[in-house]
Amino acid sequence: MSERTNQQWLSDLTGPADVQEPALQALSARLQRGIYYYLSRERSDLSQLSAQEITQMAEDLAQDAVLRVLENLDSFRGDSRFTTWATKIAVRVAISDLRRARYKDFRLDDVTAEDELLPMTASSPSITQSSSPTPENAAERQDVMDKINLALQEALTVRQYEALDAVAVKGIPLEVVAEQMGTNRNALYKLVHDARRKLRSYLEAQGLSIAYMLELFQD
Repeated sequence: MSERTNQQWLSDLTGPADVQEPALQALSARLQRGIYYYLSRERSDLSQLSAQEITQMAEDLAQDAVLRVLENLDSFRGDSRFTTWATKIAVRVAISDLRRARYKDFRLDDVTAEDELLPMTASSPSITQSSSPTPENAAERQDVMDKINLALQEALTVRQYEALDAVAVKGIPLEVVAEQMGTNRNALYKLVHDARRKLRSYLEAQGLSIAYMLELFQD
């Protein structure tokens, strides 16, 4: 059949079974091609996979993408071709799935040791990559690091520390951390936001402004 218009896609995907089924198959094939292109051309980290393996990944991801598109049909405004809009959703599904796979072995238990908060140390990359400080500057930096360590232990709860360390320091996706913590993305975002605010307030009460610390540890 000829290429569907935007309105035909919407009508067919929400129509009776005999109309919807071929539309779903056509959409799945479209999204599979889009995902395959993304995986094979845009993801250098997957270069070791064979074409067959990438095809299988694209096929599996396309199934999830079709469901995501159907869930979001009401948000389609017709500013672009329907297939372009749907493919963007499919690529986001692929990105999310790959991020989850990267952190599939992540456990929040790794953040703590013997129920104690793991300390920040002066061996942190952000510290060691700075230019060689003078003895006076090194002592000042160490004093600030000690205050930061104390702030992490006194200003934050263990749960706030876990969330802040996982999201802000380790860069683990919100959805992965939320799943591990038994919460949702929005609640986790607020938890991290509150932790940042409490930490900043505590440090500023100690006379440590963000501007001062950034200048102290700059290269």
